[in-house]
Amino acid sequence: MAAPLSASAFLAALRAEGVKVEEVGDWRTHNRDHKGPWGPVNGVMVHHTVTSGTDASVRICRDGYAALPGPLCHGVIDKAGVVHLVGHGRTNHAGGGDPKVLARVIAEDYGDRPPRPTRGNADGEDGNARFYGFECVNLGDGKDPWPSAQLDAVERVGAAICRAHGWGALSVIGHLEWSNDKIDPKGFGMPGMRDRIAGRLKTTPPGK
Repeated sequence: MAAPLSASAFLAALRAEGVKVEEVGDWRTHNRDHKGPWGPVNGVMVHHTVTSGTDASVRICRDGYAALPGPLCHGVIDKAGVVHLVGHGRTNHAGGGDPKVLARVIAEDYGDRPPRPTRGNADGEDGNARFYGFECVNLGDGKDPWPSAQLDAVERVGAAICRAHGWGALSVIGHLEWSNDKIDPKGFGMPGMRDRIAGRLKTTPPGK
């Protein structure tokens, strides 16, 4: 377990890993902290937006909608690999998930995948307190492509936060690995992405 990174440390970690960052408005203080705890943090969660277009995707992830107020993540990863920071603190991205998965992420002792989740948004543990969240611009239909620049950014983001906290790649999971009623990210596999992150963590970040 770890205390969340400050906004400045979060930004510095991303930039040190070579992440292309765009700061959106008042992202440093835009959060849902009044609704519940933020931390201790235990990992990074990857999502897809089910939207298209960078501007529209960033806007909905920052502002949310009637049923789910924003921010809906900490950063939006567009198809060009730019990470748009929209919030810092508690955000509405993870929802409820399986405490067995959280335990395995904390211990970093699972194999290819965490145990299959048996609990979800309605009956699960509060993931918004425990995970950094990144939404990737993708329709999530299995047909919308994942450009190499976007996947490279997912890798760098995961490595940046893991490196800052002293975590390994097993601390990075997909939403579908957390909750039994989610399918994201769809279009690439999290085991392969964790392999990429693990490889990057063996190297010196370009910004050091």
